[in-house]
Amino acid sequence: MESKKVLVIDDSNTIRRSAEIFLKQGGHEVMLAEDGFDALAKINDAEPDLIFCDILMPRLDGYQTCAIIKRNEKFATTPVVMLSSKDGVFDKARGRMVGSQDYLTKPFTKDQLLQAVQQYGATEKGVA
Repeated sequence: MESKKVLVIDDSNTIRRSAEIFLKQGGHEVMLAEDGFDALAKINDAEPDLIFCDILMPRLDGYQTCAIIKRNEKFATTPVVMLSSKDGVFDKARGRMVGSQDYLTKPFTKDQLLQAVQQYGATEKGVA
């Protein structure tokens, strides 16, 4: 599997670090953002192939962050996978409404994270 550029947006330092470790072990390039504003400031330079975005964050939550990213023409096709400690049907539906591809429940495993990269990383940049 080829290396992907992955942006992880989460206000929890523990989640960001564990995601970074898992993704780097999988051979991927990782960028971290601690909230939606931080992510929006970094995304243009980073140009990620895939984004993992926490739902519950201060200032700008994951739904708002995902919606803003998806409204940008440059990132409209970039896959976004929501991260949440809640495994609710409502959360999954709301995530889909703002344009996310999938939903991972925290705490996630290394396998779950790398599986999502494998599944959604191949569809970026119009290569379906």
